Amino acid sequence: MTKFKKVILFCHRWLGFISGLVVFIVSITGCVFCFQDEIQDAMHSYRTVQNTGKPYVQPSQLVATVKKAFPMASPDYIYYFGTERPAGVLANTGKDGFEYVFLNPYTGKITYHEKPQTNFFIIVEYIHLYLLLPPAIGKWVVGVSVIIFMVIMVTGLILWWPKRKSDRKRSFTIKWGGRWRRVNYDLHNVLGFYATSIAIILSITGLAIAFEPVSKAIYNTANLGKDITYQQEVTEPKSDSLKRSGLAKQPVIDQAFAYARKQAPQAEMFLIHNDPAVSGAIGVGAYAKSMHYSHATGFEFDKYNGKLLKSYIYDKKSPGLKLIEMNYDIHVGQIFGFTTKIIAFLASLICASLPVTGFIIWLGKRKKNKPKKERLVTHRRAQKHQLHQI
Repeated sequence: MTKFKKVILFCHRWLGFISGLVVFIVSITGCVFCFQDEIQDAMHSYRTVQNTGKPYVQPSQLVATVKKAFPMASPDYIYYFGTERPAGVLANTGKDGFEYVFLNPYTGKITYHEKPQTNFFIIVEYIHLYLLLPPAIGKWVVGVSVIIFMVIMVTGLILWWPKRKSDRKRSFTIKWGGRWRRVNYDLHNVLGFYATSIAIILSITGLAIAFEPVSKAIYNTANLGKDITYQQEVTEPKSDSLKRSGLAKQPVIDQAFAYARKQAPQAEMFLIHNDPAVSGAIGVGAYAKSMHYSHATGFEFDKYNGKLLKSYIYDKKSPGLKLIEMNYDIHVGQIFGFTTKIIAFLASLICASLPVTGFIIWLGKRKKNKPKKERLVTHRRAQKHQLHQI
């Protein structure tokens, strides 16, 4: 082995020791989360409703229903998930945390409610993002480990890549008939090779979710240096509480929802936010597909008089903004449907296996080298004994 490869092997091994446990946890939780929508749909009947063909109940009615059931709640986020899915209201109850309330979008009746922190997949998500540590600490532990893992994937590729063309064909396959140590070695190297490109994409999109500078870098790269600034395109406007002239006759939240549905008639899902802590304005996002968060058109309205403040028309967005809005769908593998979910699941599963198979390889080499050292010591002692006899 050349000196260069010895250095690469040293880095690969010790970086693996540093990040292995975190990578394993993050990858396993990523596997579980990939199919969370499908699993929850199969387990819980409240996640589907019968499409009656009637108009949706107005957002203001959903808010009133939730406030009646939870008087101390502030229903800041309202979801219309689709024609055969319930509406959802995420309400802030203060000290008691959030309450997630599901309602029939055609009748306005509550069908189910839960605290998000008790949902199994929300817990899995928080482990994936923060390892259940405080978010400010957890995101850095996970983020640094993911960056290290990306370096490990590259160094592993350098170490594994066969020198001779004749060796490449057999290097791309697992020798299932070999001894278990050989199979483990192939699982680490061959599967690691096949998963590298997907693993790096998942890693970058995960970092973009956790760290805004990564998101900005993706935005600027996709825009190829065009004169578009991130903040100008994504910053939400704020309502001016001093300019309340011409107050809307209809509740602004209903007016905003009606406008968005008219402007985006093909949208399957709508998200309405009325969170004072975010912008003070009422925003409506219209999404092309239910449970998918890319290909969105959005609108911001003055919360006092219903005036349209800003539009985010999908066709007019920069390539960078379109790409970062696809980030979640890419990360969970749903960007191109069920097939890409399977790919993301398998890649995450392989990533979870790599620290395990790598550790087994290291243990095997350590045990293999130990008898050699013992034999060498014994041999040297025998030589000394012979010299003393002479």
